Amino acid sequence: MAKKKRSVELSDRDIRCIIDDIEYKIIRFYPARMTVDVKATEKNAQKGQQNIPFAHLPKATKQLIKPN
Repeated sequence: MAKKKRSVELSDRDIRCIIDDIEYKIIRFYPARMTVDVKATEKNAQKGQQNIPFAHLPKATKQLIKPN
């Protein structure tokens, strides 16, 4: 039986979304927990790396990450 991946690396795909005037660059997706690691940027100032729920992303971004 194949071992499941713990995370999917997405930093090379350059997926970005904007939520409440903050731009997020998707870094990694965790399918087991349904969360994503993102790098947040607000007004050209880095806010650091955060982990946010997959459900909080816009629908278009979700389809790029996990097409069904």
